Amino acid sequence: MLRKSLVLVVSVLLIMSAVALGAEEIVIGLVTPVTGDVATFGMSVRNAALLWEKQVNGRGGIQGRKVKVIVEDDKGTPSESANAVSKLINQSKVLMIMGPVTSKCANAGAPIGQASKVPVLTPTATDQAVTAIGNYVFRACFIDPFQGQVMGKFALETLKAKTAAMLYDIGNDYTKGLAENFQKFFEAGGGKVVVSETYGVGESDFSAQLTKIKRADPDVLWLPDYYNTVGLITRQARQLGIKKAVFLGADGWDSSELIPIAGDSIEGGFFSNHYFPGSTDPVAVAFVKDYQAAYKAVPDALAALTWDACAIAESALNASIKKVGKLDRNALRDALAATKDAHGVSGKMAFDENRNPIKPAVILEVKNGKFAYKATVNP
Repeated sequence: MLRKSLVLVVSVLLIMSAVALGAEEIVIGLVTPVTGDVATFGMSVRNAALLWEKQVNGRGGIQGRKVKVIVEDDKGTPSESANAVSKLINQSKVLMIMGPVTSKCANAGAPIGQASKVPVLTPTATDQAVTAIGNYVFRACFIDPFQGQVMGKFALETLKAKTAAMLYDIGNDYTKGLAENFQKFFEAGGGKVVVSETYGVGESDFSAQLTKIKRADPDVLWLPDYYNTVGLITRQARQLGIKKAVFLGADGWDSSELIPIAGDSIEGGFFSNHYFPGSTDPVAVAFVKDYQAAYKAVPDALAALTWDACAIAESALNASIKKVGKLDRNALRDALAATKDAHGVSGKMAFDENRNPIKPAVILEVKNGKFAYKATVNP
């Protein structure tokens, strides 16, 4: 009798293994700029997603299904991003899209996912308009109004600033949104933006704008752009004699390339970000350790947010497959919207009614050529 029972158990296990091996693969499309002006962002996103793919498959996959991440390089340009999303949906038949990474690319690619009813989960696009595209579009990062509020309040209350200047890219949804929201919250708190200057994509000489800013002599200079441009601006600002103003920025500063580009000019600046690598949260500690082991580098916020997006996706995939017994885009969308306890690098996450996560921000300081923790700000 015992022998028959053992044979039965073994048979059941073999059948289960066969089912798992034959289960439909979970194919996820990742749209990220691994080349182009913000390639360090894209590489961080790609690295974190592929690390998660390896580890989740090492755990047996999701509900017995292996995960496959297909990477498409959008070069950081909206047209390439739209093409990449279309290709992944129509040719690769992905279950969902992770990305695009920057706001301007997300605003170009997400409408295609929405129209095709394919869930789109951007790890890092902070422009408020992204999730307004439709109910299939989600994000793992906080939004620009929150960053503007955080840094406007920090300038007023911590730095005791009374005046501010702004310099930003007029053609970028991300930088425009951050400029508008910083000004809104800074002036609502009693500060005054004394000069606001703009530039276009690809510009590298900011002397005319900075000369006007120097005459205004602001307490702080708000620079809400990506690391590659910010580094050029801060160098030129100090060379032109802007000495007093404290440079302030947002998560676009977070790159290992910022300080090599900016040099000492960025010292003493502050920016809002999504996490700090020195976090003691067990999930964050494990992620930093695993990422460093795999890539010999400390993960930046782009990598951390991608890990958060993966945690959200894994939680929702588990829930949707359990509910309908198969891979289904509509069921996955519903499970994403119902996310309440996905645990990522930045802690537990839940979505609000606009499919934006409820989570805190951290403020980092450029100190002695490194990023140092300054404060945590809750919503």
